[in-house]
Amino acid sequence: MRYLILIVIVFGLSACAQAPQPPTPTPTPEPVTRTFDDGIVMVQVPAGCFQMGSDDGEENERPAHEQCFESPFWIDRTEVTQGDFDRLGGFKSDPENAPQADHPVFRINWFEARDFCALRGARLPTEAEWEYAARGSQNFLYPWGNDYDESRFASANNQRTSTSAVDLYPQGASWVGALGMIGNVAEWTSSLDMPYPYVADDGREDLTVEADRVQRGGDQGYYTPNYFSTTRRDARTPFSILDGGGFRCAHEL
Repeated sequence: MRYLILIVIVFGLSACAQAPQPPTPTPTPEPVTRTFDDGIVMVQVPAGCFQMGSDDGEENERPAHEQCFESPFWIDRTEVTQGDFDRLGGFKSDPENAPQADHPVFRINWFEARDFCALRGARLPTEAEWEYAARGSQNFLYPWGNDYDESRFASANNQRTSTSAVDLYPQGASWVGALGMIGNVAEWTSSLDMPYPYVADDGREDLTVEADRVQRGGDQGYYTPNYFSTTRRDARTPFSILDGGGFRCAHEL
């Protein structure tokens, strides 16, 4: 009997040792924010890697491929507001048709957005930076995860005015604490509309070329899930002035 008990114990221990263990979830860092001298709050995006694009998305989102950042960078916590744009001396040729200080700037072309970021000592984020800030190393399809949830952002189904306040949906924050990465207004990036894989030094970040640039995040005029994914890319002429077009800025740490 003593030997039988020993055999059972040993077998049990062996089975436990061989049992598959659940993967350890990737820790999500606590958001790091900073209010800069211009009064605008930015969030820190840590160094790391992620899968850019989607093999299940539109043709221009393929192929999915790894992108890595060796150094952290800053990105605006929210889309640039009309109040901050006016306060800091921004210029755009087309005025808002419903000016509200806590709503995002819209009807702005790429050049005007680029110049405002430069005025702040910043720049437009690259496509890779924007997507990494939106989805993180866990490669979320939406800023908060992989489940579509219209209560977390401004879309045509829940927003009846032209835009919403930039901080109206805190429950839609990305892993670094950036708000409004999808919905409300689509956001200009610095990147030219070129095929994947994304290669930063292949000419797509040439700021002197007058060709289509990429907007990200979708605007509140739409209501289908695929339009608001963190991987969606929309090409726009840099001269275009659209109701749904806004931006946020970024810069190095």
